[in-house]
Amino acid sequence: MARLIFVNLPVANLPRAIAFYQAIGFVNQPAFTDETAACMAWTDTIFVMLLTHDKWRSFTDRPIAPPTASEVALAINLGSVAAVDHLVATGAANGGVADINPPQDMGFMYQRALADPDGHVWEPFWMDPAAIPPVETNTPTEDTQ
Repeated sequence: MARLIFVNLPVANLPRAIAFYQAIGFVNQPAFTDETAACMAWTDTIFVMLLTHDKWRSFTDRPIAPPTASEVALAINLGSVAAVDHLVATGAANGGVADINPPQDMGFMYQRALADPDGHVWEPFWMDPAAIPPVETNTPTEDTQ
């Protein structure tokens, strides 16, 4: 089985968050969506779980970071510089904030930053495939599968 990642994010307004993520290309998974949470697929192995504050608090007593804080920056690879610019522009037009950090153009890599309506930071980027070294991964064992 492929390894999956589910990024859990607390959101103040679930319908607004769903609309934002759909606008930037995520697809809602109705089987895992209700009035307290929404599962949004980026790929067949990468998902974002949008959780109402009450739902989030059922998992942890830790405080929810305010929209002005950065608890994590989520970098996602796109196919071109134009795709990066399009995602950021679309996100900003749908309740997000573009370029909360200065754009970076290093020639072989281009990156921008976008905050969603709850302040979660996404960093869409393009990287020249020739600049990506081979990735070493650990082979999963029974203990880690």
